[in-house]
Amino acid sequence: MTENNTTKRIAKNTVISSLIWKFLERGGVQGVQFVLSIILARLVSPEDYGVIALILVFIQIATVFIQSGFNTALIQKKESDDIDFSSIFYLSLFVALICYVVLFFAAPFIAKFYNQEILTPVIRVISFTLFFGAVNSVQNAYVSKTMQFKRFFYSSMGAVIGSGIVGVILAYMGYGVWALVAQQLIKDVLICLILWFTVKWRPKLLFSFTRVKTLFSFGWKLLCSGLLDTVFRNIYNLIVGRIYNSQTLGYFNRGHQFPQVIASNLDGSIQSVMLPTLSSNNDNPSEVKRITRRSISTSAFVLMPCMFGLAAVADPLVKVLLTDKWLPCVPFLQLACISYALYPIHTANLTGINALGRSDIFLKLEIIKKCVTVLNILITLPLGIYAMAIGQVISGFISTFINAYPNKKLMGYSYFEQWKDLIPSFVLSIVMAGIVWCMNFISIAPLFLLLIQIIVGIIVYVVLAKLFKLEVYNYFVNTLRGFIKR
Repeated sequence: MTENNTTKRIAKNTVISSLIWKFLERGGVQGVQFVLSIILARLVSPEDYGVIALILVFIQIATVFIQSGFNTALIQKKESDDIDFSSIFYLSLFVALICYVVLFFAAPFIAKFYNQEILTPVIRVISFTLFFGAVNSVQNAYVSKTMQFKRFFYSSMGAVIGSGIVGVILAYMGYGVWALVAQQLIKDVLICLILWFTVKWRPKLLFSFTRVKTLFSFGWKLLCSGLLDTVFRNIYNLIVGRIYNSQTLGYFNRGHQFPQVIASNLDGSIQSVMLPTLSSNNDNPSEVKRITRRSISTSAFVLMPCMFGLAAVADPLVKVLLTDKWLPCVPFLQLACISYALYPIHTANLTGINALGRSDIFLKLEIIKKCVTVLNILITLPLGIYAMAIGQVISGFISTFINAYPNKKLMGYSYFEQWKDLIPSFVLSIVMAGIVWCMNFISIAPLFLLLIQIIVGIIVYVVLAKLFKLEVYNYFVNTLRGFIKR
């Protein structure tokens, strides 16, 4: 075996190992969060969830300013050193301080705008997460850059379990929204502390305005893109919270929560590993295309059956896990599943664009997509909240074309080719979901119905994948076998 082949084999093994660890981290966190969300949903009211959903919008916007695209820039840069990481570390903390001060004094005005006095103290307390988020963003960039994804597994699992226990105890004691605040704050603190003790990187007394300027030349476009994406991704929460009430927002947000958690964990695992992998090959467009194709097909094979299956079992799922008081969230959940099923074509294309260093194109795409979102809101807002939810699905489908369009030129990967890679998983998922949904007419207890639907759905999807000899199915199975043998 030549040295070049050996290097490629090692690199491939590293990618697969990193991908599996990312899956384990995301899957483990998702499983624990799933259980915790069920318990908390039974202990707190939809109004409490609505309050937290509203506040987290402002926290997420502040987080975008803190990261400023620097974490992605650190990963994308081929030779990031201690000066780069230390400079961004101190800058992020400084920006976090500014954001905290702004939110602290803006809290009363936000509370008055939404006619909810509780928002003032809650915003001022939960905003402390910004400081830990600033540290985490640099730690995450270092771990991703060095492909130490096993560290994410330890930190995420430890943080979710620890914060979840505290949140459940406080919710049981009747602290309501403050239980959710404590859970969020403790989770960010634990992630920061665990990574601090498990990752060797430490900030040094180094700072370079030149390095910051260089990284910002790439990152500022991601900052603008991230700001646009965060605002518009949460704009429905802001509108629903203002026009309706926190209870309706609680239903709307809860409907999106399950599919969002699953999509971000499954698809996010793949994209987290793909960015550093693609960045290391950003001088080879054909290799970037190959990896992007694999990313899209694998993500779709895993995510689409989860999303369409979740939509099919939404009613018994909510009855069993969240109780009947949450049934108004079912239509929102089903519509959200359709939107998140398209995640692979969104994220893989954007990751590829970032890896190729074209953050300028990334920003342009975000601006175009936000114009589509604004148009959608203007059309659907007078028609009611369900029309707005349907409009989200339509906007999501239009955005798949927008995100994919540049990569025909950048890496020779056309929109038609992308859907060709997606169609097998899409069709099998629709067929499986149709069979599972028809079972809702069986008159048995919701728990038994849900269990039967899940089992039947898994069997049908796997059998169809084997029957039609899907290449992505064989790749997925062989990858898992290789990891287990290792």
